[in-house]
Amino acid sequence: MWDRLLVDCQIATMQPSGGDPLGIVSNGAIGIQDGKIVRVGKRTELAGFKAREVVPLGGALVTPGLVDCHTHLIFGGNRADEHAMRRAGKSYEEIARAGGGIASTVARTKAASDDKLRVSAQSRLDALAFGGCTTVEIKSGYALDVEGELRLLRVASSLSGGSVRIVPTLLALHALPADQADKRAHYVSTIVEKLIPAVAKEKLATSVDGFCESIAFTPDEVERVFKAAGAHGLRVRLHAEQLSNQKGAALAAKYRALSADHLEHLDEAGAKAMAAAGTVAVLLPGAFYALQEERKPPVALLRKHKVPIAVATDCNPGTSPMLSPTLVMNMACTIFGLTPEEALTGMTVNAARALELGQIGSIAPGKAADLCVWPVESVAELAYWIGLPGPARRIYGGQEA
Repeated sequence: MWDRLLVDCQIATMQPSGGDPLGIVSNGAIGIQDGKIVRVGKRTELAGFKAREVVPLGGALVTPGLVDCHTHLIFGGNRADEHAMRRAGKSYEEIARAGGGIASTVARTKAASDDKLRVSAQSRLDALAFGGCTTVEIKSGYALDVEGELRLLRVASSLSGGSVRIVPTLLALHALPADQADKRAHYVSTIVEKLIPAVAKEKLATSVDGFCESIAFTPDEVERVFKAAGAHGLRVRLHAEQLSNQKGAALAAKYRALSADHLEHLDEAGAKAMAAAGTVAVLLPGAFYALQEERKPPVALLRKHKVPIAVATDCNPGTSPMLSPTLVMNMACTIFGLTPEEALTGMTVNAARALELGQIGSIAPGKAADLCVWPVESVAELAYWIGLPGPARRIYGGQEA
């Protein structure tokens, strides 16, 4: 006797089968017990099983719950003024060097109370959940000092997940504080010797991230942090090749990073290295759109070398104020040229891989029963409608969410 049996649905299992990359099961059924999937197949194949609750879905499309594997949800204030500055022709670098950008959010975040940060982050988390997310990664990075970064990770852990799995990440190298401009090595040493050990001790994050860029941190500085993360049992990720080619993707691959994110300036050597390491390419079309960039990530190169591609909102106050997972799938297709199948894969199984979460991202026995029920006829519609509202039903751990 199962807890629930979902019937009369199309199922995108995300388990490739017979040339179908999504493993679609038509007229399907899903058995759920104790928050996990126990059986998936044709409705006729599950006809002999019983459940306490049978839920007919009227032919709707069922996908895994969406996974947003790159967000910066915890911050104070916003940067709507910078949106106007960019419309007036200012570049990302010009705004940052004028005291805007990350520095302005750091100031507003430090001025905000824990409760204010928690309430605002919760509203953003709820919006992503409404859009279909059942798992959301949340980075720190808007404090730039040891106690402040620990505070942000504690706020992340205090959010009411309820029907959303929260995956915390320490964004250890985001920007250099103004008062550390002449003390770069000292600042990085503080991250390596104090912040990372403290995060590992409190188990506040599962991975460490950094921003490898001409306006941020050098490959050598990132490597110091990666070594420290590994020494404390933490995985690594990297903002790489967004504005220029700093060879960050290859560096990430060297340390078997879970992901390298952005990648507009990725070269073939970097793509090959990522493929060999199993590092996921996380594409962030929201930031590309907001910054009005012209150079797109080399999707053809990623396909050529079979680098797994994920898609995420990159929700942040300055360069991607994005709260719609379906819109980001649409943008991944219309701007970056992904297929609808690639976009859905990018927000399910590959996004789960970028977070090292094997129990989610596909629909198969033993997996968590995190599901979205969409009132559409095909997978293509998920990326076709611009700003499609969230699913008709969202199921987390087998229960309506």
